[in-house]
Amino acid sequence: MSTSESASERAYAAIREGILDGTHRPGTMLGEAGLAAELGVSRTPVRAALVRLQDEGWITVYPKRGALVRGLSEKAVRDLADARLVLEGSAVQRATAERRATLAERLEEDVERQKQALAARDLNHFVELTVAFHRSFVEVGDNLVMLELNDRIADRQRFLLFSCGDTLLARCADIIAEHTELIARLRADDVQGFLDVLRAHVGDTYGSHLSHLHHLHI
Repeated sequence: MSTSESASERAYAAIREGILDGTHRPGTMLGEAGLAAELGVSRTPVRAALVRLQDEGWITVYPKRGALVRGLSEKAVRDLADARLVLEGSAVQRATAERRATLAERLEEDVERQKQALAARDLNHFVELTVAFHRSFVEVGDNLVMLELNDRIADRQRFLLFSCGDTLLARCADIIAEHTELIARLRADDVQGFLDVLRAHVGDTYGSHLSHLHHLHI
């Protein structure tokens, strides 16, 4: 990898992370010069990074003005919720009873880590644990294409979780309780019960995001 490619990759990763974790909030105009100074690179790799982020739908570049952080529309949030339900629900349905039981046992430890993150009010760690927790439901189906699709939308999930900030922290205890119920359904091999709880869980979580989007007028 050349020096320019390396600088472009670093710029892309840093700007993208800033969008996902809420440092660069929807409606913010990002300038090439400011980003270059902040990241310690020239404007050329920043420009390349912004083009890439625009192609991915995170920003809109306005020549000579900067790049506007877009965020996600209400329809995009609903579409994401639907996609997650299809991927996670289908994967759990196709898994064997033995794989579901093994997953339930492993996820118990994940919930304990979520509780620790909540106690520390560590939003970043809680978000990453939550994303990984739900990825496990797709993983158990043993379908690499479904897992690839899940990983492609994981950044949207991170973005939505980070976008709510204190609102998410206030709901963390409920989220953990719902995660615990999902595990209980897996342990009992109650697939339909799991699907019902998952649908309510995703609906509650994404419903709060839609309310937040109304507030931000995105």
